[in-house]
Amino acid sequence: MSVPNIVLIVADDMGYGDFGRFNNGHVRTPVLDGLVDECVSLTQHYSGSPVCAPARAALMTGRYPHRTGAITPQETLGYDRLGLDEVTLADALKTAGYATGLVGKWHLGALDPRFHPNARGFDEFAGFRGGWADYYRWRLDRNGSFEESDGRYLTDVLAEEAVDFIRRHATEPFFLNVTFNTPHSPLQAPEDLVAPYREMGLSEGVALTYAMIEVMDRGVGRILGSIDDAGIAANTIVQFTSDNGPAFMLRPDQVPDSVSIDTTRYNCGFNGAKGSVYEGGIRVPMLARWPDGLDGGREVRDILHFTDWVPTLLGIAGVERPDGPPLDGHDVLPALRGEPVASPPRFWQWNNYSPIPATNAAMRDGDWKLVRPDIDGIVAASSRDQELMEMYVQRDIDYKYRPSEVTKIADWPEPERIIPDPPIPELYNIAADPLERNNLTGSDPGRARRMLAELETWFESVESDRLRARQER
Repeated sequence: MSVPNIVLIVADDMGYGDFGRFNNGHVRTPVLDGLVDECVSLTQHYSGSPVCAPARAALMTGRYPHRTGAITPQETLGYDRLGLDEVTLADALKTAGYATGLVGKWHLGALDPRFHPNARGFDEFAGFRGGWADYYRWRLDRNGSFEESDGRYLTDVLAEEAVDFIRRHATEPFFLNVTFNTPHSPLQAPEDLVAPYREMGLSEGVALTYAMIEVMDRGVGRILGSIDDAGIAANTIVQFTSDNGPAFMLRPDQVPDSVSIDTTRYNCGFNGAKGSVYEGGIRVPMLARWPDGLDGGREVRDILHFTDWVPTLLGIAGVERPDGPPLDGHDVLPALRGEPVASPPRFWQWNNYSPIPATNAAMRDGDWKLVRPDIDGIVAASSRDQELMEMYVQRDIDYKYRPSEVTKIADWPEPERIIPDPPIPELYNIAADPLERNNLTGSDPGRARRMLAELETWFESVESDRLRARQER
């Protein structure tokens, strides 16, 4: 059998409850729903972070995002930048002779050409480098040259770019990473698709969100169709996942006038959402189809993590990873094939600016999960971030669309943060309580103490790597 092609599709802020199959058909996702029947469906699959840039860093490197330096989506401070010594999945596959392409959102270095996808292993890039883009007023970065919007809906544009890549490279091994920005804000969708959801009685924000997902579902169908048309479906690994859980609270400038910023919707009952280390923020869908190598139509309940995909995909492809920093992930192909595997402890932590270990951190060890809850009162964002954005707008430079014209990151210090005494950690048995409703710290304090110590040891390790990565920029 020849080496497989790899098509890794990543949605943006999409939860389990955003599949029609899992929310009683309220959102129309016939392609994704059908794909579930063809795929290995992972029911305990975790992102590397509850927010975008660090999650993508974990997926691209096989390492915890803190180690890579990509710790928050804050582009103006350079905190979205993937360390230059990191080896990406695209780097490794390109070295082995794969054609490599990225279509869509990058967000691992928006404001400096050193961090451009073409410099990080991707032969071809068609998309945008920042955290979001307008769905109608887009500006496509095509290998460093820019194409102004022609009025088409951005999700359709990205699907067409993906189809074109597959058509051109169908006769050679290829790796295509399709990173849709759907359903990330701004909330914009074709009116004919929004109206039926509005008529269901859904809020305007949720109606827009579901319409956006419907367009993406259609785009996924076009990508799958192009793989079929090329006659390469049997030996093409197709994966679909999301970078983190659904966003339930948006910024006022990311919704239409008079539309609520609250887009809370069904997410299978999981606690939390984007930004939270509870299950709703980090437990994300993953579908994997590879007819030549995996029996489809099955569920895998093993605990798998974004960091596992680099070693797993390189192992499947028979590709040796170039020298680089040590991996955190593990080859999980045996688990995908239904063989029992031991899952190591997994860790998460996120807050804006430099990481604070006492807030919004978690670890999973077997059935058990420890959570250090988010601490109220820690400054979430500096007014200077908004000042910087307004400065660019006043200069007629919108850095979201024209990152090549704004290469300098802000040089001011982080805001002073007063950290109160952290709340007592929470302990959950996820096997018995996947919705995290029964805190067991009081009944098993010894386990909670042991897990907290392990979480703190992990944080010290990744923080030392982060500081080294920061110094190298």
